[in-house]
Amino acid sequence: MTILIVILCIALLIILISAFKVNAFLAFLAVSFLAALALGLPPAKIPSMIEKGMGDVLGSLAIVIIAGAMLGKLVAESGAAQKIAKVSMDAFGPKYIQWAMVLTGFLIGIPLYYGIGFVLMVPLIFSVVYRYKLPALYIGLPMLAALSVTHGFLPPHPSPAALVIQFNADMGLTLLYGLAVSIPAIVIGGPIFSRTLKAIPATPLASFNAKDLADEDLPSGFKSFFTALLPVLLLAAASFFPLILNADSKILPYILFAGHPSVVMLLVLVVATWLLGVSEGKKIKDIMTIYGDAIKDIALILLIIAGSGALKQVLTESGVSNQIADYLQHVKVEPLFLAWLIAAIIRFCVGSATVAGLTTAGIIVPLMEQTHTNPNLMVLAVGAGSLMFSHVNDAGFWMFKEYFGLSLKDTFKSWALMESMVGIVGLLGILLLHLIIV
Repeated sequence: MTILIVILCIALLIILISAFKVNAFLAFLAVSFLAALALGLPPAKIPSMIEKGMGDVLGSLAIVIIAGAMLGKLVAESGAAQKIAKVSMDAFGPKYIQWAMVLTGFLIGIPLYYGIGFVLMVPLIFSVVYRYKLPALYIGLPMLAALSVTHGFLPPHPSPAALVIQFNADMGLTLLYGLAVSIPAIVIGGPIFSRTLKAIPATPLASFNAKDLADEDLPSGFKSFFTALLPVLLLAAASFFPLILNADSKILPYILFAGHPSVVMLLVLVVATWLLGVSEGKKIKDIMTIYGDAIKDIALILLIIAGSGALKQVLTESGVSNQIADYLQHVKVEPLFLAWLIAAIIRFCVGSATVAGLTTAGIIVPLMEQTHTNPNLMVLAVGAGSLMFSHVNDAGFWMFKEYFGLSLKDTFKSWALMESMVGIVGLLGILLLHLIIV
C-alpha cells in the first residue's frame, strides 16, 4: 500500500505540472503535504518535516548554485566562455567536440560533487552551443553523463566512498573496477545516445547567451581556463593534502575549511571578480549588476530544488525505502543484481541517489557476507542502481530541465532515459566483471 501511495503521488505531481501547468514549486508543496497525510505521518510534524527537507537540500546547494550562477554569468559576459569554446573547438574540431565534452566532464567529475560540476560546466556547454549553433542536448548530455557516472560509481564521491567502508571493500580496486565500468556507460549514455536527441528543442538559460566579442577583446586563455578550472584544483588539493598530512597537523583544519565546496565557490568568485572583471577594466558596480542578474535567472530553480527536497524528506520519513528493501531481500536472485534492483527502486521512490545507496547497503551487507560476493563489485552494483529512474522527485532532474529550458516530456526523453541507460549499462559491465574475476 505504501508503494502504491508513493506511485500515485508521483503521478499526481507529473499531472499537475504537465497537464494543469501548475508552478513546479507549488506542485511539490501540495503533493508533499498530501503524501505525508496519505502515508500516515503525524500531522503536527508534517510542516516542520517539509521545512527540514527544503532546508537540507538548499543548505547543501544554495551557495554552490548561486555562486556558480554568478561565476557562469561573469564567465559568459567577460568573454572567457567564448575563449574556452574557441580553444576547445580549435583543438578538437566540430566533429569531435562531443568527446572533448565527455573528457572534460569525466576529469572534472572525479574530484567534484555533481552539483558543483553541473553549475560550473553549464556555461561552457552553452558557450559552445550558442557560438557554433549546435544542438544543446547533443553537446551537453555527454558531459553531464560523465559527471553523473562519476558521482554514482567512483570514490571519493560520498555514496561510493561510504559504501566502500560499509562493505569493507578496497578503495583502489573499487576505483579501478569503477573506471572499467564507467567508460562504456558514459560512451553509450552520452555521445551515442545524445545523437538521437538533436531534434529536441532546448532553450538554454539566456543568462549564458552573451554577445560575441572580437578576439582582441577576449580575456587571455590563461585567465579563462584558470578561472574555470580553479574550483577543480582547490577541491582536488583539499582531497589530496589530508592523505599526506598527519591527523594532528595544525594546518589540516584550515585546508578542510578552504576545501569545503561552498568556501571553494566563494573563493573562486573572488578570484574571478578580479581576473575577469577588475583586471579587464570592469567597474565593481557593473560586476555586481551581472551577479544580481544571475540570481534572478536561477531563483525559480532554487525554489523547485527546495520543493523536491520537501517531497524527498516526506518519503524518507515514511520509511518506504526500508519497506522496499526488506521485501526484496528475500527474493532469490544473484546478489549483485538484487543490490542493484533494491537501490533502483528506492531511488525511484525517494529521488536521492545517496539515500538509495546507503539504505541498500544496510540491507544487503548480511546477504553479501553469506554469499561471499565481491565487495568491490557490490559497491558498483549499488551505485549503478542508485542512478536509475531519475524523475520529478530528483533535484538533478529539475536542474537539467530548467537550465536547458526543456519541457517535462523532453526531460524524461533525455535526462531520465540517460540516467537509466548508464545504470543498466553499468549493471551489465559489473556482471561481466563478476564472470571474469570469478
